[in-house]
Amino acid sequence: MCLSIPLRVVAWEDAAGDFAIVERPQGEGEGVRRERVNMMLLGAQPVGTWILASLGLAKEVLDDAERALIEDALAALSASLAGDYDAAAHFADLGPAFHERGA
Repeated sequence: MCLSIPLRVVAWEDAAGDFAIVERPQGEGEGVRRERVNMMLLGAQPVGTWILASLGLAKEVLDDAERALIEDALAALSASLAGDYDAAAHFADLGPAFHERGA
């Protein structure tokens, strides 16, 4: 299974827009993750655009709302792996009924 993560386009590697340099801030004090991504499925996107990528391939352009949901899910996964998961702190979009039943 592959996990796609949000990455921000920061530069272009070629004039055709086939490959972009993208980055993602890491945890506090961990710096920035930077990589080269194939943009051929999406086409050239403006610098600053957030995309969803997996295994070096851009799959989708993200708006702010989509990105917020994905970031929340990634934060929940990180908290769970650290043994620090609190259901009430994540997945607010699922509503209070989800959190009240102790999921």
